[in-house]
Amino acid sequence: MERATRQRGAIESVLRASGRPLTPPEVHQSARELAPGLGLATVYRTLKLLIEEGTVLTLNLPGESARFEMAEISHHHHFRCNRCRRVYDIPGCPGDMRRMAPRGFKVEGHDVILYGQCSGCRS
Repeated sequence: MERATRQRGAIESVLRASGRPLTPPEVHQSARELAPGLGLATVYRTLKLLIEEGTVLTLNLPGESARFEMAEISHHHHFRCNRCRRVYDIPGCPGDMRRMAPRGFKVEGHDVILYGQCSGCRS
């Protein structure tokens, strides 16, 4: 386990408080308020360590840069705004997806991503 640093604490705090998956530049921008002088390279290194520890999860959307969120969040899905490109958590899950798989296939996991406009972009 890595030692606790002000930078690491700031990055974890930002991810916990965000309520949505963040890109490294978004983490960097917010975490600098808590740890002035924090560099983007440090954000990337710290995210890599937090992923290796299992503290942070990576969210990969097709054709986009990775986003990151805390691993302590229960199973959920995501909504991506087509206008501002932010990604938001959708609590819960529509349920068992095994019935959607072709006969003889085994489902080992699933992701649901909804696309549209967030409330901020709609107004």
